[in-house]
Amino acid sequence: MSKMNIMSKAERTRQFIIEASAPIINKKGMAGTSITDIMEATKLAKGGIYGNFESKEEICIESFIYLRAQLANKLDTAVSKGKTAQEKLFNLLDVYGNDETMVDGCPILNFGVDADDTNPTVKEYVKKAIQSAQKRFYTIIEDGINNNELQAEINPQQFSIKTFAMIEGAILCEKISGDHTQMLIVLESIKDEFKRYVR
Repeated sequence: MSKMNIMSKAERTRQFIIEASAPIINKKGMAGTSITDIMEATKLAKGGIYGNFESKEEICIESFIYLRAQLANKLDTAVSKGKTAQEKLFNLLDVYGNDETMVDGCPILNFGVDADDTNPTVKEYVKKAIQSAQKRFYTIIEDGINNNELQAEINPQQFSIKTFAMIEGAILCEKISGDHTQMLIVLESIKDEFKRYVR
């Protein structure tokens, strides 16, 4: 039995609102998204929205959690298909390289910029998402060293922080310029650096 089948009607409605709202909030921002936008996306009256959520902020928080989980699942699935450290890393980078993955931008970047000085709760969720994303790279590198696939000279912490920052920067440049080339150049640069440490 699927998770959706065992949810109550109220839980299903709540989940529906989150799934309908999340792409809009990711694209327009938390401040830029109105309750009217959410009502139009869900075809629910204001009472139907506020009957399930205390505030728009709660919808924003739940939308970020939902989008982050969707992205994490996609990235973790790609990593799990690799056997070696190189396969895992390159599979992971290829998800970012697929221009459909971040069609409305990365939720970590979008919500992070939006919440930086205005919403400490969302900021904390984004901070944890950044740490988790960096840890995904860190684990690949650390396992590669431990399995004797990579030279010990590669620093897992430095590589993971730098790689994540470069990718997020490329996502922002691509979103502003509409040019996917910059992302491909960044990903190729990361792959080239990584290959220098392969045994």
